[in-house]
Amino acid sequence: MWQYEFMQNAWIAATVISILCGIMGVFIVARQLAFLTHTLSEIGFAGASFGVWLGWTPLNGMLLFTVLSALTAGTLDRDKPVKDTLISLISAFFMGLGVLFLAISKAGTAYATNILFGSIVGISHHDVNQIILIAGVEFLVILVLYRRLKFAFFDPLGAQSSLQHGGLISLCFLVMMSLSVSVVSQIVGSLLVFALLTLPAAAAQFWGHSVHALMAWSIIFALLGTWLGLACGYWTNLPVTFFITTIETLIYLISAGLHRYWS
Repeated sequence: MWQYEFMQNAWIAATVISILCGIMGVFIVARQLAFLTHTLSEIGFAGASFGVWLGWTPLNGMLLFTVLSALTAGTLDRDKPVKDTLISLISAFFMGLGVLFLAISKAGTAYATNILFGSIVGISHHDVNQIILIAGVEFLVILVLYRRLKFAFFDPLGAQSSLQHGGLISLCFLVMMSLSVSVVSQIVGSLLVFALLTLPAAAAQFWGHSVHALMAWSIIFALLGTWLGLACGYWTNLPVTFFITTIETLIYLISAGLHRYWS
C-alpha cells in the first residue's frame, strides 16, 4: 500500500485535513453551524464545476465560491438571522448552477461524481501541497485568535458585552470555515462534508469536558475515520468515502450509547 504514490498523497492529505476538521469542528458544533457548513459545501459544488468549466482545478473554483459566500454572509445583519427557507433556496440554486457549469463544460459524469462524493485516491502531489498550505494558514490564524474564538463560541453572551472586534472574529471564522469545507471536499465530496467537520466533534462531546479535550478527542476520531477508511478502501476497492462516513457515524453512535449507559 505504501509503495504507491497516490496512497502516500492520500494519507498525507487525509491526516492534515483530519487534524483541521478536529479543531474547526469543535467550534462549528459549539455554535450549531452544521447547516451552514452543508450550505457552503453545496455552494462549493457550484464553484468546483465553475472551475472545471474554466479549466481550473475543482479545488480552486471551490475556494473562490466558498470564500466569497463567507464574506457575503459575514456582512449580513447578525440581529436578523437568515431563515431556513432562504438557506434552502440558496443551496438549491447553487446545486443547479453547478449542474449547469458541468453541462456547458461537457465534463463527464466522473467529474460530477468526484466533486459530489470525493476522490481522495486521485489527489496529486500539487493538491497535497495546496491543502497543506491552506491548512497551515488556518492553523496559524486559529493559534493567534484561539482565546478570542474560545470566548466568542463558548460564552457568546459574555462575548457580546465585552469582546472587542467580535464581528471581525466571526468573519474570520466564516472564511476559515469556507476554506475547511473546500479542502474537506477533496476527501468526502461536497455532499458529505459534515461527516468530517461535525461528526468527530459531536462524538467528542461525550468524552471531553474542556475545549482542549474536545479538540483532542475530535482529532482522534477524525483520524480514525480517515485512516481506517483509506485502508478499507484500498483492501476492498470500494469507495473510501463510504468507509469514512460509516466509521464516523459508528464512532458517534457508540459514543452516544456508552454515554447513555454510563449516565
